[in-house]
Amino acid sequence: MQNAWQNPRCPSMPDTPVTPTRIRFWGTRGSIAVPGPETLRYGGNTACVELRADGEIIVLDAGSGIRPLGLALQKEFQAKAIKLSLLITHAHWDHIQGLPFFKPAYDSNNEIRIFGFDGTGANLREILAEPMRAPFFPITMRELSARMVINKLTDMTFSLGKVKVHAALVNHPGVCAGYRIFTSAGSVAFLPDHEPYESFLHAFRGNQLSSEQAKEIAADEQAALVRFLRGSDILILDGQYTDEEHKAHIGWGHSSISSAVSLALEAEVQTLVLFHHDPHHEDEKVDAMLESARELVAKSGRQLEIVAAQEGSEMLLEAKVAAA
Repeated sequence: MQNAWQNPRCPSMPDTPVTPTRIRFWGTRGSIAVPGPETLRYGGNTACVELRADGEIIVLDAGSGIRPLGLALQKEFQAKAIKLSLLITHAHWDHIQGLPFFKPAYDSNNEIRIFGFDGTGANLREILAEPMRAPFFPITMRELSARMVINKLTDMTFSLGKVKVHAALVNHPGVCAGYRIFTSAGSVAFLPDHEPYESFLHAFRGNQLSSEQAKEIAADEQAALVRFLRGSDILILDGQYTDEEHKAHIGWGHSSISSAVSLALEAEVQTLVLFHHDPHHEDEKVDAMLESARELVAKSGRQLEIVAAQEGSEMLLEAKVAAA
C-alpha cells in the first residue's frame, strides 16, 4: 500500500462519467456552538461537512452541525434507506457532540459506517460511546437502531466505493487526522484542526532535544504535510486565529490566518476554505480575517482563491476539461 504522504496527485479513476463533487457546510465553528444574531452568516454550529461524490455520501466530523444534516437527509430520502460514511478527525467534543442527535442513526433501515483512529488512551468505539453513557445521555449507543459499523483505521489509505481517501496525522493535541478525498472530479482536503509545525518548538523546551533538532523535526513534518496536500482542488483548513491571537494560544492546536495562507500557497492548492471559526468571532470579524487573507495572497503575487466557510453554503467541484 502506497504511503499517502508520498502521493500528492489524484489516483487514477475508472473510465466512468464524471459528476461534480458537491460539498455542503453544516457546521463551521470550532470549540463550542454559538448560535445567535452575531453568527448568522458564517454559522454557529460546530464542525460538520457533507460531501457527495461518485455515488457516495461522506460526512466529515459529527459536531452539532450533523443534527440539521440528519433532518435534511430524512426529508430527502423519506422511506428509502440512507447509507453514508462518517469520517472522524478526532475526539474533541466539537467534532463528535452531534452524533447522539443524528436522526438517521435511529432508523433500522439505515447504514452508517464510521471511520477514525484510536485516541490517546481510548479506542474509537469507546470514544464514540462515551458521550452516550450515563450520566451524560439517556440513550446508549447500543440502542441506536441503524446498522452502525465502526471501522478503526490503521492504514493511511482506504476506499469508500470509487472514492479514494488518504489520511495524515496533523499537529493538534491528542490524536488528530486530516483527510484528502479523491473523487472523479478532483480532490478535497479536510484539516479542521491543525497548528503550524514551527509551534512544535515550544513543546521541546526542557526535553532532551536541542532547539536545532526541534527545528529540523518541524521542517520535516511541514514538508511532509505539503506533499500530502499538494495540488488539492479545495483545502478546508483551520483558520481560527488572527496572527496576534495565535501568539497567546501557541500549543492549542490551531492555525493563524497567515499560516493557513502560507500552507495553501506552498502546497499549490486551488481554493482555500477558512474553517473552524473561533466562537468569539462575530461575522464582521470573520469578514475582516477573510479580507486580510486575500491581501496576503495579493502581496504574494500568486493565484489562490480564498473563501470563509458559511453554514448552509455549497461548493461544486467539477472535473477540469483538458484542452484539445
